[in-house]
Amino acid sequence: MTFTAQLAVVCGALAGLGITLVVQFLFPSHPDLGDALARLRTQTVATGPDITQYGLQDRVGLAVQRRFGALPGFRVPARDLNILRIPTYTWLGEKALLFVVGLAFPPVLTLVMALFGLTLPIYLPAGGSLLLGGLFFAVPSLTVKERAARAREEFARAVAAFIELVAMERLSGTGTAQSLESAAAIGGTWALERIREELLRARLSGTTPWEGLSELSEELGVPELDDLASIMRLAGEEGAQVYEALRARGRSLRTQLLAAEHAKANAASESMVVPVAMLAFVFVFILAVPAGIRILG
Repeated sequence: MTFTAQLAVVCGALAGLGITLVVQFLFPSHPDLGDALARLRTQTVATGPDITQYGLQDRVGLAVQRRFGALPGFRVPARDLNILRIPTYTWLGEKALLFVVGLAFPPVLTLVMALFGLTLPIYLPAGGSLLLGGLFFAVPSLTVKERAARAREEFARAVAAFIELVAMERLSGTGTAQSLESAAAIGGTWALERIREELLRARLSGTTPWEGLSELSEELGVPELDDLASIMRLAGEEGAQVYEALRARGRSLRTQLLAAEHAKANAASESMVVPVAMLAFVFVFILAVPAGIRILG
């Protein structure tokens, strides 16, 4: 086998590996329902996670977490991952795979160009690998931060509605804990589902529901939920009448959310000024060029 053929085989293998990783990332496999239910029915005690049941991304993330999870200066966005319900090892696996793809792409491209007689200095693919690897490594952090911000906005809107429901339950004479559980059982959104789960966990563990809501607020980074927990703590521990406090907090939260929406709308409107001005300039230029050519001619 000639050197050119060997080089083509190596390039094809690296390109196939990169395509496989990208396809694995874009189209993750779903576990079989029967196997998942069989694992749930199994009563054996496991000493650790069975990595054979995970996909490639999760297996890589578990390996990275075991070896490099405690690196100094490397911060895991726990709150963002918690509100999105993304395991830490899944996030780490995504970062590691994208980092490998970024590192491998410039050398593969350089080898493909070499097959056509185009050569590049060694520092270009080396620098490109480091640059693309760093950029790809940062992509999951940026996407998780953006998705978590949107999720917190949605959660805050759900909390505003939840406060009103709790206030109506309290007005009808329902107890403190029961009013929280009854109000959470009304809605079907994912935010109220998280609240229901936390209230159930607090009831089963013997803690008060407002303590559970406060812990959930700290876990997800949603301060609006902690405000509700503080108000209900007054009702549960001191027997205070909190209907008016709940209505006032609900109105304040709705006003705050409305102001945030107006600020976003104003920012979007201002961002359209430059494109519209450029479009007007191009239109004027198109009209002025023919007239200028006739005058000069």
